[in-house]
Amino acid sequence: MAEAISVEGIVREALPYAQYRVEIDGPRQVIAHTPGGTGRNFVRVLIGDRVRLELSPKDLGRGRIVAVVR
Repeated sequence: MAEAISVEGIVREALPYAQYRVEIDGPRQVIAHTPGGTGRNFVRVLIGDRVRLELSPKDLGRGRIVAVVR
């Protein structure tokens, strides 16, 4: 299984269905979601927050928010 790519970015827009538009590497943007399901920690994400993402090597346009960097 391929390793996830870890990057940091800034949340620019909240989208429907708990998804966010996150800006990484200047003008580049990806769509990211928060982890869901039972047993997960609640992650509160606000516009302007700096977040850490995991991107799949197969689709670099989508990712999962794993932490909010304070």
